[in-house]
Order: sequence, then structure tokens, then C-alpha cells
Amino acid sequence: MLAHKSFRLGEFKLSSGGTSDYYIDCRTTTLDAEGSRLTGEVFCDEIRKRGWKPKATGGLTMGADPIVVAVSVVSGDLHGFLVRKAEKQHGTGQRIEGFREKGARVVIVDDVCTTGASTVQAIEAAREFGFEVVGAMCLVEREEAKGRPNVEKAVDPAPFVSVFTARDVRAAHVSRMDDTAPVIFAVAASCEVCGRPAVTNAPRNRCAAHKN
Repeated sequence: MLAHKSFRLGEFKLSSGGTSDYYIDCRTTTLDAEGSRLTGEVFCDEIRKRGWKPKATGGLTMGADPIVVAVSVVSGDLHGFLVRKAEKQHGTGQRIEGFREKGARVVIVDDVCTTGASTVQAIEAAREFGFEVVGAMCLVEREEAKGRPNVEKAVDPAPFVSVFTARDVRAAHVSRMDDTAPVIFAVAASCEVCGRPAVTNAPRNRCAAHKN
């Protein structure tokens, strides 16, 4: 679903200030009805597999928001909290919203990790509040801009886990494009394998028997 809904090829400026020939907007997947359920399931499965046994998941608004909600709904027992980018200037003035049990084991979640800045901010805010951070997870790791080492340094001694890499999503996107590309029919051509009349020339001249 990420490959279909969230991945785009082109020229894009990233929030980190850099540029890229692709862009991944995970929210078009994590805010999709089915995508939300799948997101919750994959995060819950990984959390259980790792044996972290947290009481809550949370992360920096707003990339983490739909993931936190999906995990809470799918798990039925993991609470959620959101980390503001800055303390609000009214009301209680708190930066952590939602679950607020000091000393509780928590997992920090994020949608995309490029430089890792948003994940690092959430880790630091969670620890400053008094949570015990037992792990950090992102849905897609771009594998660039020193994102992984930045997050690993911040979350240490807890581990950092990515569900997918950008390479995974890109490969699935390209494969899907190939599968859905229209067939281009050959005109007055012969199959390059057997010499019979060709029915396609995408990618080479092939007859019906050899087009796959």
C-alpha cells in the first residue's frame, strides 16, 4: 500500500533541506482506513516480537499521530501519547499529551526517518518527562542523511527498528508500475525467439507463447 499510495517519483525538496528524486508521504497510507489497520498490525507484531512490553507508544506530532492511534486501536491495551514540537503557551503548558505515567515503558514511533530529527526530539522529550524508552520504530527508513546513527545514538541503549526501507518501497512501486503498464502491440514484427507473429514489443518482440 505504501508503494501505491505514498511513493512518488520526481524532484522534491525535503524538510531536512535536501532534495530527492522520490518522496514518501506515509500519511496517505497511515490515514487510510485499511492502511491504518495494517500499520497498527505491523507495529504491534514487531513490538511483541521484540519483547519490549511497553505500556504506550508515542512520537512527535504529526507524523507519529496516526501510527500511535492505530497501535492503540489494534492492540487494545497499548496507550498512546503525542509529543508537541514545543510546549504550548496556554492551559497546562505541557509538551506530552495523552498517556502520562512517569516511569512507564514506552516505544517511540515515527513515519519516515531521514535525518532522524523528529524521532530524536520525541526520544529526548519522553525521557525528560520520565518515561523509560525501550525502543524506537519508524515505518520507512530512507537510509540517508545519517538518520539511523542519529536515532541509534539518541535511543541507546534501546534499539532502533525500521519496518521498511525506502529501497523496499521504491522496488515495490517500480514493480507495480511494470505490472500495470499497458501492453504495446507490435506491428508487422516477428517473435525474436521463434519467428512467429509478435503480439507485443514491450519490452521485446514476442509472440503469445513467449511474451512472458
